[in-house]
Amino acid sequence: MTDLPMTPVDDDRYVEPEDTQSLGRWLLEMVVLFACAALLAQGVKTWVVQPYVIPSGSMIPAIVEGDHVLVNKFVYRFGTPQRGDVVILDDPTGKTPMLIKRVIAVGGERVEIKGGSVYVNDVKLIEPYTHGKPSEPGPYPLPTVVPDGYVWVMGDNRTNSQDSRWIGPQPVDDVHGKAFFTYWPVGRMGTFSLSGTAAASQ
Repeated sequence: MTDLPMTPVDDDRYVEPEDTQSLGRWLLEMVVLFACAALLAQGVKTWVVQPYVIPSGSMIPAIVEGDHVLVNKFVYRFGTPQRGDVVILDDPTGKTPMLIKRVIAVGGERVEIKGGSVYVNDVKLIEPYTHGKPSEPGPYPLPTVVPDGYVWVMGDNRTNSQDSRWIGPQPVDDVHGKAFFTYWPVGRMGTFSLSGTAAASQ
């Protein structure tokens, strides 16, 4: 029996060229990588750290209008705001999405303003972050005791800040995090929350 001649098979008709395979695999890997990075960034923004742009001058000079700051959204999952913390919180008036203020008193503490100074539990506060600007009362009646689960907040720029003197104590649940670092503009980069602590003194 005579063997039939074998016809060569052109394998290139059935196998995708290597360069096409490499390009397709690279594009797929890039899509997956960017998707993972986006999910990670969103998770960090939602649960850990979020940037904010400051809309007003109520915290001058520590923070000025237009500053970009980082806010720790994780810290209050294990504790509550403390006196001296610079916090981001909801604006109860609805005029702006968020407010940035300094915590002056917490639940159970008695707040009073007299002679241009703030008193907590009848003790005058030392507030170097106000840079000598006087604290004057607003329309909210004082003295007052901050309810449990609330904080009394005030801007460092005491002569130009719509704060608890106008809006009263604010719920801790409306505090979104603790601001801790200015990252833009570069010339103002740095921490600010330690620029002064609302320590009490007789």
